[in-house]
Amino acid sequence: MRLGERGSERPAVRHGGGVFDLSGLTADVTGDFLGDGGLDRVRAAVASGSLPALAEGAPRVGAPVAKPGAVICIGQNYAAHAAESGSAPPERPIIFFKHPNTVVGPNDDVVIPPGATKVDWEVELAVVIGKQARYLSSPEEALSHVAGYAIANDVSERSLQLEQSGGQWSKGKSAETFNPLGPWLAVDVEDPQKLGLRSWVNGERRQDSTTADMVFSVARLVFDLSQYLVLDPGDVINTGTPEGVALGGKYPYLSSGDVVELEIDGLGRQRQLIR
Repeated sequence: MRLGERGSERPAVRHGGGVFDLSGLTADVTGDFLGDGGLDRVRAAVASGSLPALAEGAPRVGAPVAKPGAVICIGQNYAAHAAESGSAPPERPIIFFKHPNTVVGPNDDVVIPPGATKVDWEVELAVVIGKQARYLSSPEEALSHVAGYAIANDVSERSLQLEQSGGQWSKGKSAETFNPLGPWLAVDVEDPQKLGLRSWVNGERRQDSTTADMVFSVARLVFDLSQYLVLDPGDVINTGTPEGVALGGKYPYLSSGDVVELEIDGLGRQRQLIR
């Protein structure tokens, strides 16, 4: 985890019901730290009992990885969501990008861009890369390149994404605050394809699905992406959202004052005020 005010977060680890300070191991949780065996050093420090406990309280929770080099997103990766978007399930992964500075803490406010009327929520399993992946030979080796998993809200402005896009979705995905991430990076997930994920708007359930329904698994996505680009430690992959978003027409788009909550089994919970 990373705790503290924006720009001044300090690294921490949540283990066994407590939260412990990692400042003695690293100044921050960065891609360099993850790629240089940082998680192994954290495990060793936890096992030795040498980490100082942090005082109980409610500091701001930041995104669990600082300044990712890339936020790579997968479109229509749940068949039911593709259907509510008016599309058939894709035959190959659909890739688009968000600006990395969209990443904020899991409970930070989400800001509606000026003039926007179609702001939407999307609960997603986020994958954080821990070891460089380039031209992997098979999906079977892909998960060894993953540092861990987190909740992401792939906030979208659908007018910019679809009506003014010029054929590319990133325009509606890259406004500031449009990628709440966290609250923590879970590093011991046994099977990323067996996680329930849910979302609520103003306390009403919107999405309720499981990663077992992904069209392309996490392993397949990491493998596939590595054929087109080099995945570096700290990079974030948003793996797609299930049905139940406003784009499907069943629910209204978000307005100022709405509250969005998201949850994935074992990965915690997010809560954002829309303003």
